[in-house]
Amino acid sequence: MKCPFCRHLENKVIDSRMSKDGSVIRRRRECLACQRRFTTHERIEEIMPMVIKKDGGREPFERNKILVGIQKACQKRPISAEDMEATVSRIEEFLQEKGEKELPSSVIGEKIMQELHALDEVAYVRFASVYRSFKDLTDFMSEVKELLGTREKEKKS
Repeated sequence: MKCPFCRHLENKVIDSRMSKDGSVIRRRRECLACQRRFTTHERIEEIMPMVIKKDGGREPFERNKILVGIQKACQKRPISAEDMEATVSRIEEFLQEKGEKELPSSVIGEKIMQELHALDEVAYVRFASVYRSFKDLTDFMSEVKELLGTREKEKKS
């Protein structure tokens, strides 16, 4: 691990802590050359499927792309960074459990919509408006009506 300050390769671990869900280890390190401290985060590198885009192109799955999309949808909403990270982790687990080498982007998009629906309705509608390419107010209103209908069914149950 290179020191981010002096680029020296040798350092020592001062403290290690596991995240709440146990998926990430946070390590506090000290460079043996300049004695400055820095933090690293370690996670298991899992093999994720290739994503088949709408145009037929293929690209590797990128966790950060999902996180950025969720962050944009949740902007100015009362949702913590931990909740957003946990949402992305659930999406990754879902994709790994499928066990496929390639998945259409639509499967990932629908899973994101499902997770956002449970997390925050406003974030869900924001994401849906971009993901489903709402053309006008009618598309937007039909999605909101569907959301309201789902909420009413849940109240009656």
